[in-house]
Amino acid sequence: MCMLFGLCSREETLTNEYLKAFFKNSPQHPDGWGLADISRSGTVVEKESIEASKSHYLKERLSSPIASGLMIAHIRYATIGNVEYRNCHPFTGKDNLGRRWTLAHNGTIFDYPPLASYLGVQLGDTDSERIFLYLRDSISTAQKAKGGKLTFDERFALIDGIVSDMARGNKLNLLLSDGRNLYVHTNCRDTLSYLEKDGAVIIATAPLTGENWKPVPFTSLVAFRDGRLVRTGATHGNEYIENPEHLKDLYRIFADL
Repeated sequence: MCMLFGLCSREETLTNEYLKAFFKNSPQHPDGWGLADISRSGTVVEKESIEASKSHYLKERLSSPIASGLMIAHIRYATIGNVEYRNCHPFTGKDNLGRRWTLAHNGTIFDYPPLASYLGVQLGDTDSERIFLYLRDSISTAQKAKGGKLTFDERFALIDGIVSDMARGNKLNLLLSDGRNLYVHTNCRDTLSYLEKDGAVIIATAPLTGENWKPVPFTSLVAFRDGRLVRTGATHGNEYIENPEHLKDLYRIFADL
């Protein structure tokens, strides 16, 4: 599939060591890379549809200090969607009241009807972009109904409900930011870990160092802010177990489109 990297820290933290270790996995995930540096002044997304280890641009970026308080990175192994820039993660965009959301996904959505309406409007052709658009639009719809911005508690509850429902029968490892908080979810066992260090939380598909990495809470949405865990949702129990036959069926469907 793909690999995820996230950082959430109370202060700007140098990430070069961990990013270099993360991007070293790119020969096994060669279909693109992306990096989102998220701050209160704005979000900068850099990505290319080439293998990260072959990117001269990324090599230059990693040769200079990269410090951030909130970051999402991704290396892609394409299952749904062509190998091109518009299909590279992370995806980012604003809701109806101007809050910017950023998402990266590792997994596959086999069946979730609410995403179908985005097939004709998305820029690329990945299920991951459809997840992003649906989550963003759901926030916008809720804010229109409320007549104002959602509180953190309201945003978490809405995302928690959507993720719990979407996880049923689908692989849904994701990192999602609202510009302040980092929402994290995994429902595929042993495929997302985190490290607490010096006021920062670092998240990765697999441990990047020999330090004390722990499994991300399983089948529960969690949220980090300023380097600490601030919310854990209810355990929904919708575990995804890898089944090669599911992917074969999906490839047949897309081959007929």
